[in-house]
Amino acid sequence: MKVVICEPGQYARIAEIEPTLTAEQKVVGGLIDCVYPWPNDMAALVCNDEGKLNGLPLNRALEDYDVIAGTFFICGISGEDFCSLTDRQADYYARKFHPPEVFAQTPYGLLRMRTTPEQYKQLMNPTPPKSRQTLSR
Repeated sequence: MKVVICEPGQYARIAEIEPTLTAEQKVVGGLIDCVYPWPNDMAALVCNDEGKLNGLPLNRALEDYDVIAGTFFICGISGEDFCSLTDRQADYYARKFHPPEVFAQTPYGLLRMRTTPEQYKQLMNPTPPKSRQTLSR
């Protein structure tokens, strides 16, 4: 099944996964939850049901709806089942969610910043400042 996978700190990518519950749970790292934020498009966002409870890293903002924690994927919908995205859908969602995002709490709410994987790694795993070393004479 053709999907778009979004992992924290990585560019979104088009991938093929098996259309089974086991494969879907493996992608998101646990129990799945489905969100249907695009009523005019036959697509679903599938994420880890306990992502925020388990402290998974915040991944991408979903418009004004929410912030998804942990890895998620976007797939097509056929009736009550998941299916492959069309080529148009896959390209659209891969572009829409392409850059990784980091989040910072501010007095005005959550601030979202788009990054590259390298910037994400630096921001999420900053190196501690080097301690001052005394020079021997």
